[in-house]
Amino acid sequence: MNFGLIIIGDEILSGKRADKHLAKAIELLSSRGLQLGYADYVGDAPERITATLKRAFASGDAVFSFGGIGATPDDHTRQCAARALGRELALNPQAEALIRERMQDVAREQGVPYEPDRDDNRHRLNMGMFPVGARIIPNPFNKIPGFYCESGLRAAGSPQGAKASSEGSDPHAEGERGGVYFVPGFPVMAWPMVEWVLDTHYAHLFARGAWREQSVIVFGAMEAALTPLMEAIEQQHPVKVFSLPSVDHPEYGRHIELGVKGAPAAVADAYAALRTGLQALQARLGPELVRN
Repeated sequence: MNFGLIIIGDEILSGKRADKHLAKAIELLSSRGLQLGYADYVGDAPERITATLKRAFASGDAVFSFGGIGATPDDHTRQCAARALGRELALNPQAEALIRERMQDVAREQGVPYEPDRDDNRHRLNMGMFPVGARIIPNPFNKIPGFYCESGLRAAGSPQGAKASSEGSDPHAEGERGGVYFVPGFPVMAWPMVEWVLDTHYAHLFARGAWREQSVIVFGAMEAALTPLMEAIEQQHPVKVFSLPSVDHPEYGRHIELGVKGAPAAVADAYAALRTGLQALQARLGPELVRN
């Protein structure tokens, strides 16, 4: 199962706000032994949002979409999700109940009567207009839910798999079912909702401690000179080799961080071979780094 992000909003692309979701998503996934596969940034352009969501649904991946699910004129995500799926928008009964509950809470906090037919309260129900068949994602901050729609079924041994036969079928009966999970742009709401999705739908994939990254700081070497060693390590060991050059690191100055990542046992063997190869090249080595 691949995990992806879609981060929506002109304010991100214009620099008015700095994106915080990418770093947090990486943290939430890695703490569960999972990895982020890709991230897309999209402005508030309905056609582009729709096209991006179509690709996400077609991928069969688990994709988190941040932002644009409100009910103001610059919020397009709910409508674009419906178009991407070829479905109508409809008021989700669970979402309606939660939104009404939130409106009653606010009225009680303000010491005013709850007026369900007031224009602004009726407008708030638009936040529960989801593509037909969508299911809710609980929002522990203010009860206004997000939603998700399942996509393709990733069969074992297949990169894409077949489409699910029915929305109500067991998502793990034949393979891994992906989906697009729509949460607000506000981190205080979005991040607990992402955690709920991971812990509710993908706990069976958690692999804490099953991934390791080990590297060493190399001084005075050029990447071109290290490339044959890197290629040999990847050919001989089931790991990924990485090279991260830096020209102005505050502690190490100009250097290359050279390492391997993968399953812990494979990393141990590959890293030993990498160290041996670097010593044969008479490379000047600095500190070692380990990430789990």
